[in-house]
Amino acid sequence: MSRIIFMGTPDFSTHVLEMLISEHDVIAVVTQPDRPVGRKRKLTPPPVKKVAQAAGLPVYQPEKLSSSEDLEELIGLNSDLIVTAAYGQILPQSLLDAPKLGAINVHASLLPKYRGGAPIHQAIIDGEKETGISIMYMVNKLDAGNIISQKAITIEDKDNVGSLHDKLSFLGAELLQSTLPDIIKGINDSIPQDENKATFASNISREDERVNWNSDARTIYNHIRGLSPWPVAYTTLDSANMKLFAAEIVEGVNGQPGEIVETTKKALIVGTGSEDAIALTEIQLAGKKRMSVANFLSGVQVQLVGKVLV
Repeated sequence: MSRIIFMGTPDFSTHVLEMLISEHDVIAVVTQPDRPVGRKRKLTPPPVKKVAQAAGLPVYQPEKLSSSEDLEELIGLNSDLIVTAAYGQILPQSLLDAPKLGAINVHASLLPKYRGGAPIHQAIIDGEKETGISIMYMVNKLDAGNIISQKAITIEDKDNVGSLHDKLSFLGAELLQSTLPDIIKGINDSIPQDENKATFASNISREDERVNWNSDARTIYNHIRGLSPWPVAYTTLDSANMKLFAAEIVEGVNGQPGEIVETTKKALIVGTGSEDAIALTEIQLAGKKRMSVANFLSGVQVQLVGKVLV
Protein backbone atom coordinates (compact mmCIF):
# COMPACT_ATOMS: atom_id res chain seq x y z
CA MET A 1 0.00 0.00 0.00
CA SER A 2 1.14 3.53 -0.73
CA ARG A 3 2.33 5.58 2.21
CA ILE A 4 0.23 8.76 2.36
CA ILE A 5 0.57 11.95 4.40
CA PHE A 6 -2.78 13.71 4.70
CA MET A 7 -3.09 17.44 5.34
CA GLY A 8 -6.42 19.12 6.11
CA THR A 9 -8.29 21.01 8.81
CA PRO A 10 -12.09 21.63 8.68
CA ASP A 11 -15.15 19.41 8.34
CA PHE A 12 -14.77 19.48 4.56
CA SER A 13 -11.57 17.43 4.90
CA THR A 14 -12.89 14.69 7.16
CA HIS A 15 -14.64 12.57 4.53
CA VAL A 16 -11.48 12.57 2.42
CA LEU A 17 -9.41 11.45 5.40
CA GLU A 18 -11.91 8.75 6.38
CA MET A 19 -11.80 7.33 2.85
CA LEU A 20 -7.99 7.31 2.85
CA ILE A 21 -7.86 5.58 6.23
CA SER A 22 -10.22 2.86 5.01
CA GLU A 23 -8.38 2.11 1.77
CA HIS A 24 -4.76 3.27 2.07
CA ASP A 25 -1.82 3.52 4.45
CA VAL A 26 -2.06 6.96 6.08
CA ILE A 27 1.22 7.41 7.95
CA ALA A 28 0.70 10.94 9.30
CA VAL A 29 -1.90 13.70 9.48
CA VAL A 30 -1.03 17.41 9.44
CA THR A 31 -3.61 19.97 10.54
CA GLN A 32 -3.87 23.44 12.04
CA PRO A 33 -3.30 24.00 15.78
CA ASP A 34 -6.19 23.80 18.25
CA ARG A 35 -8.01 27.16 18.42
CA PRO A 36 -10.20 28.90 21.01
CA VAL A 37 -13.89 28.55 20.10
CA GLY A 38 -17.08 30.15 21.40
CA ARG A 39 -17.70 32.75 24.06
CA LYS A 40 -15.74 30.79 26.65
CA ARG A 41 -12.82 30.51 24.19
CA LYS A 42 -12.45 26.80 24.85
CA LEU A 43 -9.40 25.35 23.11
CA THR A 44 -10.85 23.04 20.46
CA PRO A 45 -9.13 20.61 18.07
CA PRO A 46 -9.92 20.88 14.35
CA PRO A 47 -12.26 18.22 12.94
CA VAL A 48 -9.45 16.44 11.07
CA LYS A 49 -7.51 15.95 14.31
CA LYS A 50 -10.48 14.21 15.91
CA VAL A 51 -10.74 11.76 13.00
CA ALA A 52 -6.99 11.12 13.03
CA GLN A 53 -6.86 10.52 16.78
CA ALA A 54 -9.82 8.15 16.62
CA ALA A 55 -7.84 6.13 14.07
CA GLY A 56 -4.67 6.21 16.17
CA LEU A 57 -2.68 8.21 13.63
CA PRO A 58 0.20 10.56 14.48
CA VAL A 59 -0.88 14.21 14.24
CA TYR A 60 1.30 17.24 13.49
CA GLN A 61 -0.02 20.76 14.19
CA PRO A 62 2.61 23.37 13.30
CA GLU A 63 1.55 27.01 13.50
CA LYS A 64 3.63 27.68 10.38
CA LEU A 65 4.78 24.57 8.58
CA SER A 66 7.59 26.15 6.58
CA SER A 67 9.52 27.24 9.69
CA SER A 68 8.64 24.36 12.00
CA GLU A 69 10.66 21.44 13.29
CA ASP A 70 7.93 19.18 11.93
CA LEU A 71 8.90 19.95 8.33
CA GLU A 72 12.09 17.89 8.29
CA GLU A 73 10.38 15.07 10.15
CA LEU A 74 7.59 14.95 7.56
CA ILE A 75 10.11 14.97 4.72
CA GLY A 76 11.93 12.10 6.42
CA LEU A 77 8.83 9.87 6.53
CA ASN A 78 9.55 8.72 2.96
CA SER A 79 5.94 9.05 1.87
CA ASP A 80 4.72 8.04 -1.55
CA LEU A 81 2.10 10.76 -1.79
CA ILE A 82 0.81 13.85 0.01
CA VAL A 83 -2.94 14.51 -0.16
CA THR A 84 -4.31 17.86 1.02
CA ALA A 85 -7.88 19.09 1.39
CA ALA A 86 -8.50 22.56 2.85
CA TYR A 87 -5.33 22.47 4.93
CA GLY A 88 -4.96 26.25 5.09
CA GLN A 89 -1.26 26.75 4.39
CA ILE A 90 0.87 26.75 1.23
CA LEU A 91 3.32 23.85 1.38
CA PRO A 92 7.05 24.62 1.11
CA GLN A 93 8.76 23.36 -2.02
CA SER A 94 10.97 20.98 -0.06
CA LEU A 95 7.88 19.10 1.14
CA LEU A 96 6.20 19.15 -2.28
CA ASP A 97 9.33 17.53 -3.74
CA ALA A 98 9.61 14.80 -1.09
CA PRO A 99 6.93 12.20 -1.99
CA LYS A 100 7.71 9.80 -4.80
CA LEU A 101 4.34 10.44 -6.49
CA GLY A 102 4.12 14.14 -5.67
CA ALA A 103 1.49 16.10 -3.78
CA ILE A 104 -2.16 16.48 -4.79
CA ASN A 105 -4.97 18.69 -3.55
CA VAL A 106 -8.74 18.19 -3.36
CA HIS A 107 -10.19 21.64 -4.11
CA ALA A 108 -13.86 22.68 -3.95
CA SER A 109 -14.23 24.42 -7.30
CA LEU A 110 -13.91 23.78 -11.01
CA LEU A 111 -10.42 25.16 -11.43
CA PRO A 112 -9.10 27.50 -12.71
CA LYS A 113 -12.19 29.28 -11.34
CA TYR A 114 -12.18 30.16 -7.65
CA ARG A 115 -8.67 29.50 -6.50
CA GLY A 116 -8.24 30.32 -2.82
CA GLY A 117 -9.77 29.75 0.57
CA ALA A 118 -13.50 30.47 0.04
CA PRO A 119 -14.52 28.84 -3.25
CA ILE A 120 -17.86 27.50 -1.98
CA HIS A 121 -18.93 30.86 -0.57
CA GLN A 122 -17.88 32.79 -3.65
CA ALA A 123 -19.59 30.49 -6.15
CA ILE A 124 -22.93 31.04 -4.40
CA ILE A 125 -22.38 34.76 -3.88
CA ASP A 126 -21.63 35.14 -7.60
CA GLY A 127 -24.79 33.29 -8.55
CA GLU A 128 -23.02 30.38 -10.26
CA LYS A 129 -25.23 27.53 -11.49
CA GLU A 130 -22.61 24.82 -10.97
CA THR A 131 -19.42 24.13 -9.12
CA GLY A 132 -17.52 20.96 -8.31
CA ILE A 133 -14.32 19.28 -7.20
CA SER A 134 -10.89 19.50 -8.81
CA ILE A 135 -8.02 17.19 -7.95
CA MET A 136 -4.74 18.68 -9.04
CA TYR A 137 -1.02 18.49 -8.49
CA MET A 138 0.30 21.01 -5.99
CA VAL A 139 2.86 23.63 -6.96
CA ASN A 140 4.32 26.52 -5.03
CA LYS A 141 1.52 28.81 -6.22
CA LEU A 142 -2.05 29.00 -4.97
CA ASP A 143 -4.21 26.24 -6.52
CA ALA A 144 -2.36 26.53 -9.83
CA GLY A 145 -1.11 23.00 -10.52
CA ASN A 146 -2.09 20.65 -13.33
CA ILE A 147 -5.61 19.23 -13.08
CA ILE A 148 -5.87 15.44 -12.76
CA SER A 149 -9.65 15.04 -12.52
CA GLN A 150 -12.81 17.11 -12.06
CA LYS A 151 -16.49 16.51 -11.40
CA ALA A 152 -19.27 19.10 -11.48
CA ILE A 153 -22.51 19.40 -9.52
CA THR A 154 -25.45 21.79 -9.82
CA ILE A 155 -25.86 24.62 -7.32
CA GLU A 156 -29.55 24.55 -6.41
CA ASP A 157 -31.32 27.85 -5.79
CA LYS A 158 -32.02 26.81 -2.19
CA ASP A 159 -28.42 25.78 -1.49
CA ASN A 160 -26.45 27.71 1.07
CA VAL A 161 -22.82 27.29 2.09
CA GLY A 162 -23.73 24.57 4.57
CA SER A 163 -25.66 22.35 2.14
CA LEU A 164 -23.23 22.84 -0.74
CA HIS A 165 -20.25 22.26 1.54
CA ASP A 166 -21.67 18.88 2.57
CA LYS A 167 -22.34 17.83 -1.03
CA LEU A 168 -18.82 18.80 -2.09
CA SER A 169 -17.22 17.12 0.90
CA PHE A 170 -18.70 13.75 -0.10
CA LEU A 171 -17.98 14.40 -3.77
CA GLY A 172 -14.34 15.17 -2.97
CA ALA A 173 -13.89 11.84 -1.22
CA GLU A 174 -15.64 9.97 -4.05
CA LEU A 175 -13.60 11.63 -6.80
CA LEU A 176 -10.34 11.08 -4.97
CA GLN A 177 -11.25 7.44 -4.40
CA SER A 178 -11.70 6.88 -8.14
CA THR A 179 -8.67 9.00 -9.11
CA LEU A 180 -6.05 7.59 -6.74
CA PRO A 181 -5.52 4.14 -8.32
CA ASP A 182 -4.10 5.60 -11.54
CA ILE A 183 -1.98 8.10 -9.59
CA ILE A 184 -0.51 5.29 -7.49
CA LYS A 185 0.17 3.26 -10.65
CA GLY A 186 1.77 6.29 -12.28
CA ILE A 187 -0.51 6.17 -15.32
CA ASN A 188 -2.78 9.17 -14.73
CA ASP A 189 -3.09 12.13 -17.09
CA SER A 190 -3.06 15.79 -16.07
CA ILE A 191 -3.63 19.05 -17.91
CA PRO A 192 -2.29 22.57 -17.24
CA GLN A 193 -4.75 25.19 -16.05
CA ASP A 194 -5.61 28.08 -18.38
CA GLU A 195 -4.20 31.08 -16.50
CA ASN A 196 -6.35 33.43 -18.58
CA LYS A 197 -9.46 31.91 -17.00
CA ALA A 198 -8.22 31.95 -13.41
CA THR A 199 -10.42 33.67 -10.80
CA PHE A 200 -9.94 33.91 -7.06
CA ALA A 201 -12.02 33.38 -3.93
CA SER A 202 -10.19 35.04 -1.08
CA ASN A 203 -11.11 34.37 2.54
CA ILE A 204 -14.21 36.32 3.60
CA SER A 205 -13.48 39.54 5.50
CA ARG A 206 -15.75 41.16 8.07
CA GLU A 207 -16.65 43.93 5.63
CA ASP A 208 -17.59 41.32 3.00
CA GLU A 209 -20.26 40.06 5.39
CA ARG A 210 -22.28 43.30 5.50
CA VAL A 211 -25.35 43.41 3.23
CA ASN A 212 -25.54 46.25 0.73
CA TRP A 213 -29.26 46.97 0.50
CA ASN A 214 -28.70 49.11 -2.61
CA SER A 215 -27.98 45.91 -4.52
CA ASP A 216 -30.76 44.09 -6.38
CA ALA A 217 -32.76 41.41 -4.59
CA ARG A 218 -31.08 38.47 -6.34
CA THR A 219 -27.61 39.75 -5.41
CA ILE A 220 -28.66 40.17 -1.76
CA TYR A 221 -30.30 36.74 -1.69
CA ASN A 222 -27.12 35.14 -3.05
CA HIS A 223 -25.05 37.11 -0.55
CA ILE A 224 -27.08 35.88 2.43
CA ARG A 225 -27.12 32.21 1.40
CA GLY A 226 -23.48 32.43 0.29
CA LEU A 227 -22.48 33.22 3.88
CA SER A 228 -24.91 30.95 5.77
CA PRO A 229 -24.42 29.30 8.19
CA TRP A 230 -20.88 30.71 8.39
CA PRO A 231 -19.49 33.32 8.66
CA VAL A 232 -23.02 34.84 8.22
CA ALA A 233 -24.15 38.02 6.49
CA TYR A 234 -25.23 40.88 8.73
CA THR A 235 -26.95 44.24 8.77
CA THR A 236 -27.82 46.70 11.54
CA LEU A 237 -31.21 47.47 13.08
CA ASP A 238 -31.33 50.51 15.36
CA SER A 239 -27.50 50.52 15.35
CA ALA A 240 -27.34 46.91 16.62
CA ASN A 241 -25.91 44.12 14.49
CA MET A 242 -28.33 41.54 13.16
CA LYS A 243 -27.09 38.34 11.49
CA LEU A 244 -29.07 37.04 8.54
CA PHE A 245 -29.23 33.25 8.14
CA ALA A 246 -32.09 32.75 5.67
CA ALA A 247 -34.13 34.80 3.22
CA GLU A 248 -36.35 34.62 0.17
CA ILE A 249 -36.97 36.88 -2.80
CA VAL A 250 -40.38 38.60 -2.90
CA GLU A 251 -41.16 39.72 -6.43
CA GLY A 252 -42.86 43.00 -7.22
CA VAL A 253 -42.63 44.59 -3.77
CA ASN A 254 -41.11 48.08 -3.82
CA GLY A 255 -39.41 49.93 -1.00
CA GLN A 256 -36.41 52.08 -0.28
CA PRO A 257 -33.19 50.06 0.02
CA GLY A 258 -33.02 48.59 3.53
CA GLU A 259 -36.50 49.80 4.55
CA ILE A 260 -38.74 47.31 6.36
CA VAL A 261 -41.84 47.72 4.19
CA GLU A 262 -43.96 44.98 5.74
CA THR A 263 -44.03 42.32 8.43
CA THR A 264 -45.81 39.01 8.00
CA LYS A 265 -46.24 36.18 10.50
CA LYS A 266 -42.94 34.68 9.36
CA ALA A 267 -40.84 37.39 7.73
CA LEU A 268 -39.50 40.91 7.62
CA ILE A 269 -39.99 42.26 4.08
CA VAL A 270 -37.14 44.61 3.20
CA GLY A 271 -36.73 46.89 0.19
CA THR A 272 -33.73 46.59 -2.11
CA GLY A 273 -32.19 48.47 -5.00
CA SER A 274 -34.48 46.67 -7.43
CA GLU A 275 -38.24 46.23 -7.90
CA ASP A 276 -38.18 43.08 -5.75
CA ALA A 277 -37.79 42.78 -1.99
CA ILE A 278 -36.11 40.38 0.42
CA ALA A 279 -38.05 38.42 3.02
CA LEU A 280 -35.83 37.75 6.04
CA THR A 281 -36.91 34.49 7.69
CA GLU A 282 -34.10 33.55 10.09
CA ILE A 283 -31.95 35.98 12.07
CA GLN A 284 -29.82 36.45 15.16
CA LEU A 285 -29.81 39.66 17.17
CA ALA A 286 -26.71 40.76 19.05
CA GLY A 287 -26.47 38.83 22.32
CA LYS A 288 -29.35 36.52 21.39
CA LYS A 289 -29.68 33.02 19.93
CA ARG A 290 -30.38 32.30 16.27
CA MET A 291 -34.16 32.29 15.75
CA SER A 292 -36.92 32.30 13.18
CA VAL A 293 -38.33 35.71 12.36
CA ALA A 294 -41.71 34.32 13.44
CA ASN A 295 -40.36 33.88 16.99
CA PHE A 296 -38.66 37.27 16.85
CA LEU A 297 -41.87 39.04 15.84
CA SER A 298 -43.87 37.34 18.57
CA GLY A 299 -41.86 39.22 21.17
CA VAL A 300 -41.51 42.60 19.45
CA GLN A 301 -43.40 45.48 21.07
CA VAL A 302 -42.33 48.30 18.72
CA GLN A 303 -43.33 49.28 15.19
CA LEU A 304 -40.79 47.87 12.72
CA VAL A 305 -42.35 48.96 9.44
CA GLY A 306 -40.52 52.06 8.24
CA LYS A 307 -37.28 51.28 10.07
CA VAL A 308 -34.23 51.08 7.84
CA LEU A 309 -31.56 48.38 7.93
CA VAL A 310 -28.05 49.56 7.09
